[in-house]
Amino acid sequence: MTDSLYILGGRQRKRLLKEEEEWTLYDKAVVLEVNPKEQTVLTCLEYETPAEARFRDESSVLFKAGTLRGNQLYACTSTEVLIYEVPSFNLRGYISLPCFNDLHHVTITPHGRILIANTGLDMVLEVNLNGEILREWDVLGEHSWSRFSRTVDYRKVETTKPHRSHPNFVFTLGDEVWVTRAQQKDAICLTDSERRIPIGNEYVHDGHLHNGMIYFTSVDSCVIIVDQKRLGVVDVIDLKTIDNSAGALLGWCRGLRVVDERHVWVGFTRVRKTRFKENINWVKHVGRDLSKPARIALYDIVARKCLMEVDVEQYGMNVVFSILPTVPSRSELRSDDFEAVRVPA
Repeated sequence: MTDSLYILGGRQRKRLLKEEEEWTLYDKAVVLEVNPKEQTVLTCLEYETPAEARFRDESSVLFKAGTLRGNQLYACTSTEVLIYEVPSFNLRGYISLPCFNDLHHVTITPHGRILIANTGLDMVLEVNLNGEILREWDVLGEHSWSRFSRTVDYRKVETTKPHRSHPNFVFTLGDEVWVTRAQQKDAICLTDSERRIPIGNEYVHDGHLHNGMIYFTSVDSCVIIVDQKRLGVVDVIDLKTIDNSAGALLGWCRGLRVVDERHVWVGFTRVRKTRFKENINWVKHVGRDLSKPARIALYDIVARKCLMEVDVEQYGMNVVFSILPTVPSRSELRSDDFEAVRVPA
């Protein structure tokens, strides 16, 4: 439970003004390697989206939720999918398409295809390593392009908010493709419209499979466990009842690493005011700094205890999206043999 972890997120831009809009708030995408046992934190990668793939110089750059398969890290910014070989962090693949806007998660299917939560367009995309779109789903069950235009470069659109659904995490159950929908507070099967998991009272994230269960988070600091076969909630762990230091908000809860049935790492991001107040309607007292710093925390969800925390703000990360295991050293790995791909705009 104390092995090293990769943390994906972003660094907050230093500002002279008080404006804090999420689409201009972060200036670098960051990957940290945290070793809780040794109490060390290393910066593995800092990245900036090139001008051709973002709206303007001040547009936010951060890593959203990613996936590790073997020694390949699949990461995404708001407008790009990047494939890194780890632990070297050599870039092996790159995809940026005009329809990309506010991507929130990228993962890989058992068949080697890429699934993307294209949050800004309320869609999920399936693409190959060459960036060719194989399938696309509107997560509300409507025609994929009923509200958007195929001729617009959405990388150059600052925001499409408010979103009607806000899909943010894609996972597969066998050959089924599923996605969490924040606004609907559920997960739905995109390949079988009859299958749905109602999850909770607040916005949901994640969707990690472990030993027949699916683990979700909700932004108000809950871990929700769902039985994979019955698609029903079997447990809700309210982290606020475990770790409520002097009544402080734990933070925007997002990012989950299931170690075993007893232990989970959970990510938190400091809650701040935004233009879209409905996104934090679960916050009762809104101040300038609403919550504890960005961090990851290890919980024993059986004993209902917080075992340790790592503050990542002091290491230049102000938003947390993913917590992933690290991989062995380069000498112990066999590199997958595919060439880097860059898809023209």
